[in-house]
Amino acid sequence: MIILTKDGSHTISIPEMKVTYHSVHGAIQESQQVFIQAGFYGLHAIAGPGQLCILEVGFGTGLNMLLTAIEAEKTERNIYYAALEPNPLDEAEAVSLNYCRLLDREDLQEDFIRVHRCPWNKSISVTEHLLLHKSDKTLQAFQHATLFNLIYFDAFAPVAQPELWTKEIFEKLYKLLLPGGILVTYCSKGVVRRNMQAAGFTTERLPGPPGKREMLRATKRMVN
Repeated sequence: MIILTKDGSHTISIPEMKVTYHSVHGAIQESQQVFIQAGFYGLHAIAGPGQLCILEVGFGTGLNMLLTAIEAEKTERNIYYAALEPNPLDEAEAVSLNYCRLLDREDLQEDFIRVHRCPWNKSISVTEHLLLHKSDKTLQAFQHATLFNLIYFDAFAPVAQPELWTKEIFEKLYKLLLPGGILVTYCSKGVVRRNMQAAGFTTERLPGPPGKREMLRATKRMVN
C-alpha cells in the first residue's frame, strides 16, 4: 500500500508486518541522509578515481538506486550497482511512486519505470553512469566474485527481519567489501553495532534522519 510521508514522498506500507520501506518522517530525506550523504559521499571523499561498486541489500522501491544515479551523474562517477530483493514490489505500485517528480527529475521517470520492469539477474544500463544488476536472491544465498566499495544495508528493521542483523550476516558483508569500504544503515540499535564490531567492522554513530537520533556507518579495516 502506497502512503505519503512527511516530506511529501511516497513509501510502501506492509501492515501485516508492521513495516514501511522508508521512514514515514520522510522517505527521500531518509535515503538522502543515510545512503547518499553518509554512504555515497562518505566514500566519494576518500575513494580514488574509477568505477565504484555498490551493493544494496533491500532494493525495495528503487529510491536509493535513483538517488545514486543522480549523484553519479553530478560527479561523473561510473557505478556498478548490485541490488538484492527476494520479494519484489508489485509493478503497479512501483511505477506509481512520486520520486522523480519531487526530485524535479521527471526526465528519469521512464528509466525508473524500466528498472522495475527489467528482468531479474541481468545487468542493464539505467543511465550513462549507472549499470544495475538486480538479483532476486536472498543475502544468505548471494555470491559475488567482485568485491564492493560500499554497501547500502536497507533491510527491514531487526524486529521484522532479525535474521538479517546477526554477527554471521555482518561477517558475510565484511567479506564482500574491499579494504576501506563502508556499510551504511539507518539502524543504530546497540545489538546491531555490537554484531558489526564482532564481525570486524569499525563503527561510528552519525546523526540520523528526521525521526531517528542516530544511524550507523561501519568501515572495513585497511590492509597493513
